[in-house]
Amino acid sequence: MFKQIPSYLLAVVYLVFGLNFFLHFIPMPAPTGEVATYFGILFTTNYLLVVKILEISCAVLLFIPKTRALALLLIAPITVNILLYELLIAKAPGIGVILLLVNTLAIVFNKDSYLGIIKQSK
Repeated sequence: MFKQIPSYLLAVVYLVFGLNFFLHFIPMPAPTGEVATYFGILFTTNYLLVVKILEISCAVLLFIPKTRALALLLIAPITVNILLYELLIAKAPGIGVILLLVNTLAIVFNKDSYLGIIKQSK
Protein backbone atom coordinates (compact mmCIF):
# COMPACT_ATOMS: atom_id res chain seq x y z
CA MET A 1 0.00 0.00 0.00
CA PHE A 2 2.85 2.41 0.86
CA LYS A 3 4.24 2.06 -2.66
CA GLN A 4 1.02 3.39 -4.19
CA ILE A 5 0.98 6.67 -2.22
CA PRO A 6 3.04 8.59 -4.84
CA SER A 7 0.65 7.44 -7.58
CA TYR A 8 -2.37 8.53 -5.56
CA LEU A 9 -0.75 11.90 -4.78
CA LEU A 10 -0.12 12.50 -8.48
CA ALA A 11 -3.66 11.44 -9.31
CA VAL A 12 -5.16 13.88 -6.82
CA VAL A 13 -2.98 16.82 -7.92
CA TYR A 14 -3.63 16.28 -11.63
CA LEU A 15 -7.34 15.63 -11.09
CA VAL A 16 -7.81 18.77 -8.98
CA PHE A 17 -5.85 21.10 -11.27
CA GLY A 18 -7.28 19.51 -14.41
CA LEU A 19 -10.84 19.96 -13.16
CA ASN A 20 -10.05 23.49 -11.96
CA PHE A 21 -9.42 24.46 -15.58
CA PHE A 22 -13.06 23.68 -16.35
CA LEU A 23 -14.80 24.45 -13.03
CA HIS A 24 -12.71 27.37 -11.65
CA PHE A 25 -12.99 26.44 -7.97
CA ILE A 26 -9.42 27.58 -7.13
CA PRO A 27 -8.83 31.27 -7.85
CA MET A 28 -5.80 31.85 -10.05
CA PRO A 29 -3.99 35.20 -10.28
CA ALA A 30 -3.94 36.92 -13.66
CA PRO A 31 -0.62 36.25 -15.42
CA THR A 32 1.70 39.10 -16.40
CA GLY A 33 4.70 39.55 -18.70
CA GLU A 34 6.13 36.46 -20.42
CA VAL A 35 3.78 34.22 -18.47
CA ALA A 36 0.76 36.11 -19.88
CA THR A 37 2.13 35.75 -23.42
CA TYR A 38 2.75 32.04 -22.90
CA PHE A 39 -0.71 31.36 -21.48
CA GLY A 40 -2.30 33.53 -24.17
CA ILE A 41 -0.86 31.22 -26.81
CA LEU A 42 -1.89 28.10 -24.87
CA PHE A 43 -5.47 29.34 -24.50
CA THR A 44 -6.00 30.63 -28.03
CA THR A 45 -4.69 27.44 -29.64
CA ASN A 46 -6.66 25.15 -27.26
CA TYR A 47 -3.37 23.45 -26.41
CA LEU A 48 -4.08 23.88 -22.68
CA LEU A 49 -7.53 22.30 -23.15
CA VAL A 50 -5.89 19.17 -24.58
CA VAL A 51 -3.31 19.08 -21.76
CA LYS A 52 -6.01 19.40 -19.09
CA ILE A 53 -8.06 16.60 -20.65
CA LEU A 54 -4.91 14.43 -20.63
CA GLU A 55 -4.24 15.35 -16.99
CA ILE A 56 -7.75 14.33 -15.93
CA SER A 57 -7.62 11.12 -17.99
CA CYS A 58 -4.24 10.13 -16.57
CA ALA A 59 -5.38 10.97 -13.04
CA VAL A 60 -8.30 8.57 -13.40
CA LEU A 61 -5.98 5.90 -14.84
CA LEU A 62 -3.63 6.35 -11.86
CA PHE A 63 -6.40 5.28 -9.49
CA ILE A 64 -6.87 1.99 -11.38
CA PRO A 65 -4.15 -0.56 -10.54
CA LYS A 66 -4.14 -2.22 -13.99
CA THR A 67 -3.58 1.09 -15.82
CA ARG A 68 -1.28 2.78 -13.29
CA ALA A 69 1.99 1.96 -15.08
CA LEU A 70 0.69 3.34 -18.38
CA ALA A 71 -0.64 6.47 -16.69
CA LEU A 72 2.72 7.14 -15.01
CA LEU A 73 4.44 7.08 -18.39
CA LEU A 74 1.80 9.26 -20.03
CA ILE A 75 1.84 11.89 -17.27
CA ALA A 76 5.66 12.13 -17.14
CA PRO A 77 6.02 14.49 -20.15
CA ILE A 78 3.35 16.77 -18.70
CA THR A 79 5.25 16.80 -15.41
CA VAL A 80 8.49 17.70 -17.21
CA ASN A 81 6.66 20.45 -19.11
CA ILE A 82 5.38 21.94 -15.85
CA LEU A 83 8.90 21.94 -14.44
CA LEU A 84 10.36 23.52 -17.60
CA TYR A 85 7.66 26.20 -17.57
CA GLU A 86 8.49 27.05 -13.96
CA LEU A 87 12.23 27.14 -14.59
CA LEU A 88 12.38 28.84 -17.99
CA ILE A 89 9.31 31.05 -18.24
CA ALA A 90 8.01 31.79 -14.73
CA LYS A 91 11.54 31.62 -13.29
CA ALA A 92 10.09 30.32 -10.03
CA PRO A 93 10.44 26.59 -9.38
CA GLY A 94 7.58 25.25 -7.33
CA ILE A 95 5.24 22.29 -7.61
CA GLY A 96 6.99 21.08 -10.77
CA VAL A 97 10.01 19.95 -8.76
CA ILE A 98 7.78 18.06 -6.34
CA LEU A 99 5.72 16.52 -9.15
CA LEU A 100 8.86 15.32 -10.91
CA LEU A 101 10.18 13.72 -7.73
CA VAL A 102 6.84 12.05 -6.95
CA ASN A 103 6.41 10.90 -10.57
CA THR A 104 9.92 9.40 -10.56
CA LEU A 105 9.33 7.73 -7.20
CA ALA A 106 6.03 6.25 -8.43
CA ILE A 107 7.73 4.87 -11.55
CA VAL A 108 10.49 3.33 -9.43
CA PHE A 109 7.92 1.78 -7.08
CA ASN A 110 6.13 0.29 -10.11
CA LYS A 111 9.30 -0.81 -11.91
CA ASP A 112 8.11 -4.42 -12.12
CA SER A 113 5.44 -3.26 -14.57
CA TYR A 114 8.11 -1.98 -16.97
CA LEU A 115 10.49 -4.95 -16.95
CA GLY A 116 8.87 -6.46 -20.04
CA ILE A 117 9.61 -3.30 -22.01
CA ILE A 118 13.31 -3.21 -21.17
CA LYS A 119 13.98 -6.95 -21.02
CA GLN A 120 16.72 -8.00 -23.43
CA SER A 121 15.67 -10.45 -26.07
CA LYS A 122 18.03 -13.25 -27.03
